[in-house]
Amino acid sequence: MPLRVYSTLSRQKEDFQTVEPGKVSMYLCGPTVYKPAHIGHMVGPVIFDTIKRYLTYSGYKVTWVVNITDVDDKLINRANEKGVTVEALAKEMTQDYFDNLKTMAVDGIDHFPYATQHIKEMQEIIATLIEKGFAYPLDGDVYFNCTRDEDYGKLSGRSLEQMLAGTRAETHGGKRHPADFALWKGSKPGEPAWDSPWGPGRPGWHIECSAMAKKILGDSIDIHGGGLDLMFPHHENELAQSESCTGKPFARYWMHNGLMQASGAPGKVGGGHDKQGDKPADLSAAKEAQEANKLAGSKGAASVKELFARHDPETIRFFLLATHYRSPIDFSDERIAETGKALEGFYRLFETYERITGHSFYSLKTATKRSDSAVLSGEPAAYFQELTEQRRRYLDSMDDDFNTGGAVGVLFDLRKTLNAFITDHKLDSASGDKGQIPSLTAGMTLLKELALILGVFREGKQKAVSADDGTLDGLMQLVIQIRADARKNKNFAVADLIRNKLNELKITLEDRTDQTLWRKG
Repeated sequence: MPLRVYSTLSRQKEDFQTVEPGKVSMYLCGPTVYKPAHIGHMVGPVIFDTIKRYLTYSGYKVTWVVNITDVDDKLINRANEKGVTVEALAKEMTQDYFDNLKTMAVDGIDHFPYATQHIKEMQEIIATLIEKGFAYPLDGDVYFNCTRDEDYGKLSGRSLEQMLAGTRAETHGGKRHPADFALWKGSKPGEPAWDSPWGPGRPGWHIECSAMAKKILGDSIDIHGGGLDLMFPHHENELAQSESCTGKPFARYWMHNGLMQASGAPGKVGGGHDKQGDKPADLSAAKEAQEANKLAGSKGAASVKELFARHDPETIRFFLLATHYRSPIDFSDERIAETGKALEGFYRLFETYERITGHSFYSLKTATKRSDSAVLSGEPAAYFQELTEQRRRYLDSMDDDFNTGGAVGVLFDLRKTLNAFITDHKLDSASGDKGQIPSLTAGMTLLKELALILGVFREGKQKAVSADDGTLDGLMQLVIQIRADARKNKNFAVADLIRNKLNELKITLEDRTDQTLWRKG
């Protein structure tokens, strides 16, 4: 099926057609770097990193930009509270953001423009808007004239009056309309300031993204992304000032991800997570509802580094992708832990494959482009037909508005197929049909190929330890033997006590037909 993408602007899925054939320009609103990043700041980067991976896999050349807002009211206020300069605080928090992106395996961002490095481009857009009558200077400030833009509000579907409720306070009494927003703000004593034709000052929030996107990606871009909370006023105002400046469509597809929501209930991972966002008619209401329950630093959300101390980053990434990107994500430690338990089944499969073949799952060579993916054929025919169908379902999910939730469900189905194949052919025992190993490898290679699109299973995890791994394993083999003797003598209380105490030490036993393996962590 052709790739279709839901655009907030049209409120429907559209066939994906780019400004320039074969190329994709993508802009994602980045952070205001005044506090350590929390998990909510990772949602957009993980989602759009996966989107870039899939577009690249589909043959597109993708350029992805994420901005850094290093001048803003929040930054100024926070720096004053801490008694440091705005520049020093921004540098520290930007590095924190970069560190977290690396930990989350978000490595596809091509450009990180800083707002303070593009003041000239912002001033040029503002001057053009004034010249065209879309903006006006006022006492050292410059405001966008919302009433001059005939289709202002088309992204959010809100009138000027409705927009006022979601706008950052712009209280200047001389504004022509209360909804007019600042493009340039005259500086106050002690604030960062740049010279301009309208007096010393700094840019408004919205003009920053317009200038950086235009500078790096051009007047018209393919995808503009961000959280649903940015739909208005930020993206609405960005769209208005950009199109008023250039006279061209700013973005072909406006993509908004659902917000991280506080939740206390654990949920199943591995299926039923492919629900696609909110219905068009519910979009504004959904934004308000999600914002009301949004997980944020101001509501006590822990830093993402604190979360990494409790959960493996790969588990967190998998958790974020198990829900369709337009849907809200119910966050809780219990839900992430449940995801971690579900992933253990994959890690056990990888260990089993290495035992059978002597080769690591992580060393398998896979196609990096959809057009190069191997033809799945061979014996047994029914097995290869099942693999082919699962690949088709995976690609159909991703072609349907990047439905990672559906794709995740297919990975679990594929794992089930591979485990059944190993069992049916007794490949994990001495009497197994070793002639079926190439067929198993074909299926494992497919699993890795599809997993890499989601950015998971890229590097090896802690493996089960075997008998030749030193003193620690020697001690564990003794414990395992004592437990086996207890079970043989029907002393189940002792056997259970050994397993439970090992679990407290985070040591897991895996009983197999011919041996018991153990792993730590």
